[in-house]
Amino acid sequence: MADEENIQEIAIDTDTIQLDQFLKWAGVLASGGEVKPLIEERRVRRNGEIETARRRKLVPGDVIHIDGMGSWKVIRQDS
Repeated sequence: MADEENIQEIAIDTDTIQLDQFLKWAGVLASGGEVKPLIEERRVRRNGEIETARRRKLVPGDVIHIDGMGSWKVIRQDS
């Protein structure tokens, strides 16, 4: 897994966000549908565990890692 300093923080202004929407919001993927093959290839991890659902609800504090692409942490945008 990536070193802590290599994790990019991405702020959301909602309580939760779906994994596919988060990756699009973060600019990691051009569309949410692009996450499906990554999940099928077992390249996506949420908090260190292999992720199997592209619409998994993420909350602030969750860390997403995609093998060969990087890591992103969900944070809550300050009001």
